[in-house]
Amino acid sequence: MTGTNTGPHPAPTDSSRIHAILGMVGDKWSLLVVCNLRHGPRRFTELKRAIDGVSQRMLTVTLRNLERQGILTRTIHQVMPPHVSYELTPMGATLCATALPMVEWAFENSARIDDARTKYDARALKTG
Repeated sequence: MTGTNTGPHPAPTDSSRIHAILGMVGDKWSLLVVCNLRHGPRRFTELKRAIDGVSQRMLTVTLRNLERQGILTRTIHQVMPPHVSYELTPMGATLCATALPMVEWAFENSARIDDARTKYDARALKTG
């Protein structure tokens, strides 16, 4: 059967779908948003404060995209003044569990990566 996934690896016809999904969850901000929601619902301003460098516009775009993909839910609370919170769906929680070790790895190795880049760039200048 063409396009049927019969094992742990996607069939060749599924690769464009997998590529699109990985692109969606692997963009610059999505995993940080998902991991920031791991302890429960958060308001937009809480997420904005927690994610260094994200603009209001990019956070809005990212939240809408994650909601569209079924990764999180958006709830409007009818209080005065009204506010909105975001929370992981069950699928979003599994994404977080999968992604959190990678986010932690990036945090733990950021200084070593910076050092490696500096050394590489210095070598490239000498030979380039």
